[in-house]
Amino acid sequence: MAVPDVVPDVALDAASDAEPSGGEVPRYLRVAAALRDDLVRRALAPGGRLPSERSLAQRYHVNRQTVRSALQLLREERLVVTDRRGTFAADGQAGGPLPPPGPPVAPPAARPVFPGGSRAAEALVRASLGWEPPPAPLAPRLHLTPGEPTLVHRHRVLAPHGRELQRAVSWFSRPALDEIPQLARYRRTRSRVNQPDLRLLYHWMHQAGLRATHRESVRVPAGAAGSAAGGAARLSVHRVVSDQHGHVLEVTDIEFSAQEAAWTYEYSL
Repeated sequence: MAVPDVVPDVALDAASDAEPSGGEVPRYLRVAAALRDDLVRRALAPGGRLPSERSLAQRYHVNRQTVRSALQLLREERLVVTDRRGTFAADGQAGGPLPPPGPPVAPPAARPVFPGGSRAAEALVRASLGWEPPPAPLAPRLHLTPGEPTLVHRHRVLAPHGRELQRAVSWFSRPALDEIPQLARYRRTRSRVNQPDLRLLYHWMHQAGLRATHRESVRVPAGAAGSAAGGAARLSVHRVVSDQHGHVLEVTDIEFSAQEAAWTYEYSL
């Protein structure tokens, strides 16, 4: 039997759907956790239809894109299925047994995770989003005029005692801000955002109809031995993500400790 669209008004926080700060759990993960609990408790019956995106957005005081991201996560966990009629609770045969309640989980490792892979996504991190001009040689590749600011993401992975294991800086292009709604919203403010959650960036690109191609150059810089934490060589990764039209969406430089040779590989999502 279908679940009606009239649901209790349950606010996750204040009415604003702005990016959470500090260590606050991202809103789409909180919506997913609430729906997951309903599925586990059978408040949403197996095979039953979930409320519409609009109703869920009103229920949790978030926007519809946040609801879509939450539902996508539940689809990847095989807890819900979506067809042209709507989204339904998995019936157990297609979705498998429901897991016990628990904290929100990160995206599956099979999906590329921004910016430094699934291991970095689970580690102790310090991240921020700012609005500043990229280095002059990079501006044309990002479809920017010299000195024009754009969104920049800085990301550090720390060991339990605070030692830096990895750092990354990502610059986003004008096409990326034009095409990806989750990035475009940061045009509303020029102030720095601490601890942003961009792990689903590549999923957001797919949602926006972009077929992303990653080209990554990995190398050990000359004379890098002993320069990184712990005396290991410094391994550098230069990533360029482009859409199906050849427009650069993101340029990321990642640096971490390793002892490897250099290689370049390319793949499409």
